[in-house]
Amino acid sequence: MNLDIKLHKKDLPEKIELSDKIAVDCEFTGLNIERDRLCLVQISTGNNDAHIIQLDKDNYEAPNLKQVLGNKDINKLFHFARADLLFIKKYLNLDIENVNCTKIMSKIARSYTDKHGLKDLIKEFIGIDVSKQLQSSDFGGELSDRQLRYCAQDVLYLHKIYESLKRILVREKRINLYDETIKFINTRVKLDYASFKEDIWSH
Repeated sequence: MNLDIKLHKKDLPEKIELSDKIAVDCEFTGLNIERDRLCLVQISTGNNDAHIIQLDKDNYEAPNLKQVLGNKDINKLFHFARADLLFIKKYLNLDIENVNCTKIMSKIARSYTDKHGLKDLIKEFIGIDVSKQLQSSDFGGELSDRQLRYCAQDVLYLHKIYESLKRILVREKRINLYDETIKFINTRVKLDYASFKEDIWSH
């Protein structure tokens, strides 16, 4: 597969041509929103491309990226949107609309398994056994070619995975349940931001 991977410093280029459905992923220095920072945002149109934006940790001024992510007409595909949207909310000051999440889709569609990680979905629907070895590497400094390829793989396959999961949801008559569930995603992010980490529906 010929991959078109582009690294952008601080922001997306002006007047970049994307599509009305983009895959989005983020890399952080850790998962603690109080301690760790947003390092990278990756975007793919689903055409074997990946735009990797290395954000400026001192000001996070990225108007072109913010314009794309804030565009309500663009469908944004995430895997585990809850974490990515939380860091985007804090560091880019955005509440993103028109969101889909393949992890939530998988949990509702794939009740035949308890494995809903991106690696599992890529293996089932794309037929590739990707390595997650670099998942815990340092994304806060200079990026190696291996890191760039790792970041790219997190968005390269999301379009096809989304379509595969949607077909299962429709077939099993669970698509309406998913549609209602994903509406809650920004409220869940706001709860996380307010430090309500527990299941608020539990007894």
